[in-house]
Amino acid sequence: MRLILILLHLGLFFGSCSTLNTVIEDKEAGGGTTEAYDVSYDDAWVIAKKSYRWAGSDAIEEYKEEGYMLTSKGQNLVSSGSVMGTWIKDLGNNKCEVTCVSKRRIQTQWATGMTESKYHKYFAKGLEIMKSGEELPMTAPEV
Repeated sequence: MRLILILLHLGLFFGSCSTLNTVIEDKEAGGGTTEAYDVSYDDAWVIAKKSYRWAGSDAIEEYKEEGYMLTSKGQNLVSSGSVMGTWIKDLGNNKCEVTCVSKRRIQTQWATGMTESKYHKYFAKGLEIMKSGEELPMTAPEV
């Protein structure tokens, strides 16, 4: 049992770590989860940032002209954190395609700080709130 624990810890220390560059590389390789939404590009941008805030992300790097943003989420009791990115593609006629890529900071960890599906749940909820005419709340809504 002790040997197993030692090997697990060594795996954590020597396992590869994900960075924001890993997120970009994964997206370029076709990774991530993509959903289409009936929303303008500017509103999608606002909702995308708010979705990360609701998830407890750290600072968000914004590259609006290029159509993407990057962020991370720190560690907690069950996860060593994650690195994430969102790409927004304007399809015209108030439609956008939103792709989220989320990677565990330490790939051998079983938990991640934010999953792609959770991100899209926040995004869809944000869109629902915005379409109802309400302001997006500071704190995370129930999803």
